[in-house]
Amino acid sequence: MGTDNSLKMNQTIGEQFKAAREKLHLTQLEVAEKAEISTNYYAQMERDEVNPSVEKVREVKEVLKIKEIKI
Repeated sequence: MGTDNSLKMNQTIGEQFKAAREKLHLTQLEVAEKAEISTNYYAQMERDEVNPSVEKVREVKEVLKIKEIKI
């Protein structure tokens, strides 16, 4: 099983994060802890309710083993 998650071009960043998280069988809490952000903030990222910094997106991408975000 590869570490590159296959993501669709028309998905939002939050949808891409959720799909990758579910593929890795991780909870929002696990992702948030590994990315050193609050669970609430990560959940808001998945729901596209916040505009995260590039650094926060990078940290979550690393946890979720996403090589490239499709926008």
